Amino acid sequence: MIADPDRRGRALAAFYRDVAPRLFSDLEESGVLAGLSPDAPPVARSEWSCFALYACVRGLVAAGGFNRETAGAIEALHEDVLAAEANPEPAAPRALIAERYAEYGAIGQAGGADGAATITQRLGEAAARHIAGDHASAELAELVGALHESMVEGATEAVRRAPADG
Repeated sequence: MIADPDRRGRALAAFYRDVAPRLFSDLEESGVLAGLSPDAPPVARSEWSCFALYACVRGLVAAGGFNRETAGAIEALHEDVLAAEANPEPAAPRALIAERYAEYGAIGQAGGADGAATITQRLGEAAARHIAGDHASAELAELVGALHESMVEGATEAVRRAPADG
């Protein structure tokens, strides 16, 4: 694992930039976004960006626990992803990201007896509502939940398998 939190976060930002747009394209091509109004795609993309970034944060925590270094890596991830000059399609604004993180974090912490078993479903349902509004379907929720979990796993592995010296 990359020891330096800044380099760790920037490496994960590269993972995000590589994977998140391709997964959004997969969503578009799957047909689960059919029925959205013509002005909805930018909103859908922005909401997907929040959800994908949250997956990267979950991956960082899964790889290294939550500590000062992880917090530094999360900040570096956000700085890198949100830097407009480095991204032709910038991510969602920080305020929206923070709002979604709070919501998704609360869903994860709500738990209950079946919490771990249903977190993917509950997160997918919340993200689907944000991505598609009234057009959110069970299929969209299931797909975005599965893509999110895949990103969490990919982010975790990307961080764990990266050489310690970068």
